[in-house]
Amino acid sequence: METIIINIVIIVLMSTGVIFSVVTALGLIRLPDVYTRTHAASKSSTLGVLCVLLAAFIHFWLIEGIFNTQLIIAIAFLFITAPVGGHLIGRAAYMSGIKVTEETVRDDMKDAVKEAKQELRDRKPTEL
Repeated sequence: METIIINIVIIVLMSTGVIFSVVTALGLIRLPDVYTRTHAASKSSTLGVLCVLLAAFIHFWLIEGIFNTQLIIAIAFLFITAPVGGHLIGRAAYMSGIKVTEETVRDDMKDAVKEAKQELRDRKPTEL
């Protein structure tokens, strides 16, 4: 009975990971600009890969009897770095002048960038 429950948990985690990965692929194909694509790639793919890695970890630990610390490290590393990388890619795209799509309702970075540029202009050369 215990093995059946473990296998059900593994199947649910794997299926969830596959669904999130498919959503990522659809987002990369269907979304209009680099900012929304980055959001799809960083958020849903992170959850998809985390579910698959967690399912693999549970399988090896509870079914095979192998506690794999490399999977734990991979889960932690991916959970920390993937969203940060997506954020930095979006910020770099914005700073390099890539325009947002026409469907975008709000641009929060526009005012922040203007203020930062104004602060740089107002500083004295000795303060830099």
